[in-house]
Amino acid sequence: MRNFSFLILFVCLASCKQTTTKSIAQNIIDTSIKDSGADKVANAKIEFEFRKRTYIATRKGGKFTLERYMMNDNTTIRDVLSNDGFERYKNKIKLQVADSMKTRYANSVNSVHYFSVLPYGLNDKAVHKKLLPDVTIKGKKYDKVQITFSEEGGGEDFEDVYVYWIHKETHNIDYLAYSFHVNGGGMRFREAVNERFVNGIRFVDYNNYKPTNASTKLLDLEKAFEKDQLVKVSEINLENIKVDVFAN
Repeated sequence: MRNFSFLILFVCLASCKQTTTKSIAQNIIDTSIKDSGADKVANAKIEFEFRKRTYIATRKGGKFTLERYMMNDNTTIRDVLSNDGFERYKNKIKLQVADSMKTRYANSVNSVHYFSVLPYGLNDKAVHKKLLPDVTIKGKKYDKVQITFSEEGGGEDFEDVYVYWIHKETHNIDYLAYSFHVNGGGMRFREAVNERFVNGIRFVDYNNYKPTNASTKLLDLEKAFEKDQLVKVSEINLENIKVDVFAN
């Protein structure tokens, strides 16, 4: 009977500890969202240019429309992802798109918009947060939070895993990493640069890296970054950002 009572106590303590760490991780994300102004994203129109394409996001009252415009000579392709699904237009004429291509185009549009307004989106219902041990990068202390997704509501890439390094004092995401499974899979580590606030919302660009050693683990990418064991593969730069925050 004593052994059974001890087992119950052990399970209760473990459960309490897990609940506490989840609460801490949640608080870290909540504070980051507030201090970066990302809480304003839910009711705002945001426009920017990325790699010679125009992106416009309109979110209000739970409704969203994510757009991408690609212009070439006299042709304009407009991709639209909304609560109602994905649509593609060519010079204002709606095109018939195969379901497989709809998924591909929708993921492409969503990805750019998703990264542009982080940490907005990290409190979605499909998101699961896990607190990892604190780390120090370039002499600065960071909270480290792992993000995974439920299959339901987690999108086509629900199996991807993300890690965010959040500055303990500014509460901003200075680094992030993720593993992905499409196109053979891999990992990326992003360093936030060129911070600026537009109408109260924080925006950054990223230096995008991948590990030089295939055995490097996702959770160890900040160590590889400090040891110069990552190679820069691209830059993610947002240009001509415009923000219109809607009144409540």
